[in-house]
Amino acid sequence: MDDSGLTLTSSSSLTSYDMDIAAWANEQATLLRQQRFDLLDWQHIAEELEDVGKSEQRELASRFAVLMAHLLKWQFQSDRRSKSWERTIKEQRKALAFHLKKVPSLKPKLRDSEWLAAIWSDAVTIAIGETSLADFPEQCPWTIAEVLDLDWFPPENSRKG
Repeated sequence: MDDSGLTLTSSSSLTSYDMDIAAWANEQATLLRQQRFDLLDWQHIAEELEDVGKSEQRELASRFAVLMAHLLKWQFQSDRRSKSWERTIKEQRKALAFHLKKVPSLKPKLRDSEWLAAIWSDAVTIAIGETSLADFPEQCPWTIAEVLDLDWFPPENSRKG
């Protein structure tokens, strides 16, 4: 047994990725630290590393959709504006700024029109679900700079109905 508590001998069987991913991950980390490369589960390690990137992208997308949904509500339900909405908008903006600083490789997503269209669609879906409205713009009417600007809020919508 080593100082990590993992006993590795030629007859040891390692935890299966499919049986207990947490135990598997700990064993893989121990093997890496011990430089026991011959025992590593390379295929699953590669998949897990890719999943880390996908998870970061999902977080970015989720935060953007929530932020844009609240901006839609702010614009189209001006009579229902609240400190809670304002707080959510500011919190999401700060979280997005931090996330983009922590993971700068995600910044190109902000220029990807297909990605932005998908985020907008999610935002509209959220806004429809949280309001009695359904007549939102087909495309985002704001720039990314506006969406991320801590002090910017969309004006009241001139359409009523």
